[in-house]
Amino acid sequence: MTTVAVSLVRLSHGEGLALPAYATIDSAGLDIAAAVSGDVVLLPGDRAAIPTGWAVVLPAGFEAQIRPRSGLALRHGVTVLNSPGTVDADYRGEVKVILINHGPDPYTVRRGDRIAQMVIAPIARATIAVGNELPETERSANGFGSTGVGRR
Repeated sequence: MTTVAVSLVRLSHGEGLALPAYATIDSAGLDIAAAVSGDVVLLPGDRAAIPTGWAVVLPAGFEAQIRPRSGLALRHGVTVLNSPGTVDADYRGEVKVILINHGPDPYTVRRGDRIAQMVIAPIARATIAVGNELPETERSANGFGSTGVGRR
C-alpha cells in the first residue's frame, strides 16, 4: 500500500462536517459527506451537483476518483453520474459530486449524508503514435459482448 500526502481546504459551508475519511483500515475509498445547506430532493431521473464543502490539493501524477457508494446504488438507485468522476491535480475549486436518481422513488440528500467515496490513484501519461495499421489479435475488432458469446 502506498501512502500519498493530500491536502484539503475546508470551505465555510463545510464547517462542522466530517472530512473525507476511510471507514475501515482496508477501505480503498474515503467517504465523502454532503455539504448542502438544506435538503436536496432528487426525483426519479433528476441529477444535481452536491457540494462537499472542501477543495483538494493532489500531488502531481495523481487524481482523485469520485465513485458511487454501493449501498446508495443498491437500496435507492442513486449513483455518481460521471462515474468515476476525476479530480485533476491542478484543480483548485470545490469538489462536487454529480448524483443521479435512477430509482423509482424520490431520494433526499441531507447535510452530512455520505454520498460518495474518493479513491486517490496514480495516473499514467500517454504518448500518442499514429500508424497505418493495427496488429491482429484473437479478438480483433469484435466488441460489445463478443468475448462472452458461446462461453459459460
